[in-house]
Amino acid sequence: MPGPQRTANQKPKDIKNAIKVFARSLKPWRFRIFIGIILTIISSLLSIFGPKLLGDMTNSATSSFAKTGHIDWGPLGKLAIELIILYLTSGILNYIQQVLFGVLTAKYTQKLRTEILAKINRLPISYFDKHQHGDILSRMSNDVDILANSLTEELAQIINSTITIIGILIIMLSISIPLSAIALVAIPISILVTGKVMSKAQRYFASRQATLGKLNSIIEEDYSGQIIIKSNSHENESFEAFNKVNEKLSEEVKKSEFLARLAFPLTHIFTNLSYILICIVGGISVLSGRLSIGGLQAFIQYVNRFNRPITSLAELTANIQLTLAASERIFDFLNKPEELENQSEQILKTSTGTVEFKNISFSYNKDKEIIHNFSAKIEPGNKVAIVGPTGAGKTTLINLLMRFYDPDEGQILIDNIPTTNLSRENVRDLFGMVLQDTWLFSGTIEDNLRYGNPDANIEKIKQITKITNVDHVIESLPHGYKTVISEDSDNISAGEKQLLTIARAMIANPPMIILDEATSNVDTRTEELIQEAFDKLTKGKTSFVIAHRLSTIRNADLVIVLNNGKIVEQGTHDSLLKKGGFYYDLYNSQFTT
Repeated sequence: MPGPQRTANQKPKDIKNAIKVFARSLKPWRFRIFIGIILTIISSLLSIFGPKLLGDMTNSATSSFAKTGHIDWGPLGKLAIELIILYLTSGILNYIQQVLFGVLTAKYTQKLRTEILAKINRLPISYFDKHQHGDILSRMSNDVDILANSLTEELAQIINSTITIIGILIIMLSISIPLSAIALVAIPISILVTGKVMSKAQRYFASRQATLGKLNSIIEEDYSGQIIIKSNSHENESFEAFNKVNEKLSEEVKKSEFLARLAFPLTHIFTNLSYILICIVGGISVLSGRLSIGGLQAFIQYVNRFNRPITSLAELTANIQLTLAASERIFDFLNKPEELENQSEQILKTSTGTVEFKNISFSYNKDKEIIHNFSAKIEPGNKVAIVGPTGAGKTTLINLLMRFYDPDEGQILIDNIPTTNLSRENVRDLFGMVLQDTWLFSGTIEDNLRYGNPDANIEKIKQITKITNVDHVIESLPHGYKTVISEDSDNISAGEKQLLTIARAMIANPPMIILDEATSNVDTRTEELIQEAFDKLTKGKTSFVIAHRLSTIRNADLVIVLNNGKIVEQGTHDSLLKKGGFYYDLYNSQFTT
């Protein structure tokens, strides 16, 4: 099987489609979003009238003082109460809206991560061969967080800023059309300049998300491979590889943030210039009697508040670009082609262990065929040894058996039923796998042993662990079967892990077994225990063994010999030796002592 193809993710480009898909994903919560939007609109409208009431209070105070020589607190107090009620109501509505969007964000984030994990389980193995694991994790964590935060922050801010701009503009026009014209001159200039800056920033925001995914892949690989890195004194090379991508990400962040944050000072410059003109013209209008002092006070406050939402929208363009980039990466992943299942309702609950390869041809890449017109029939209880040099393609047959891949031509039959007529889940339930790379999840030993058979009782588990010679290891641990295995299962040895995976396969009790019997990383005694457990596991079952031991090959009913990804010979050990071909040379170079 070829190694993973490390390719960088494509940068998000179709912004319109990203918006459409993002909006579609929010459909289950559209009523709550609608309520949140209404609350935001009402809260924003209420807060808009604050400066107007303050201006009316100023006019009331100055008018009564001019007429009577003292301030009439009656009308002034009434206006003050109205102002307090207005701000209180606006604040309460704003709080409810934030709680509503906060709950919505939590549920939306949960939904997205659930969908991504479910998608991972539905994707074909070929996808993981060609994509970096860290990039997938980045989409599930970083990109989902960015997309979810846009609900609580950006959506509410966009609505609030838009309503504020429209409402303030109407009130400003009602106070003074000439002053409003001065304030509005700065807007198109700000938008034009900001738009050009943000169009350049867009590609950096898209690129930095893809680079972040690549960086996560490197971190994940370096973290899980620390023993190999240290044992090969590869720390400097690993750091240099990380530093190269980290530097690239740093540059992209600096460029994107520089261009995005440039929007604020540019907008601020133009709005402040208009602010100076308004103060001058407004002062003249008050002195000439065309505008009240309270009206000018309110207008100046509105101009100051009018600039804020414009500036906020300018700053939001950077976050919107980042959100759309994250959106496209997430939904691009969720739309990847999944494993196609046949529509047959045929189910094979168990198997006699009869397996037939009928004229099988297969290639990972169309320009290089791995298996060509291979046929073989394995009878119930037979042991098939798969041998060949490193990289010969021994895992390819396992991939085809387990329907990780389907053959390009020909059929694989189990009990005379083509595997393509069965669901992938059904096919995989018929096999137990014990591979060289042992995998145990973070949890108790008992949970790990029950992985393939959740209904197994503790008596059955103990019986199997005794057969596989791992019971004494488990019972010597602090909490026995309830001992929690660490994330990297580093609190038990490599040989003990292998024995546990063999016990797990025996507890699942599948009709057929797939083994990678490599024991090169354990001591001689543990190797003997593992081999003994292998023999017990495969007794009476059809088994496919990636063979590393001479005894396994000699006892095999069929030996399949691979070289350069192709099946070059097949037969029994003795018949292949008599041929004096590739197997004969391989046997004499690798398996004889």
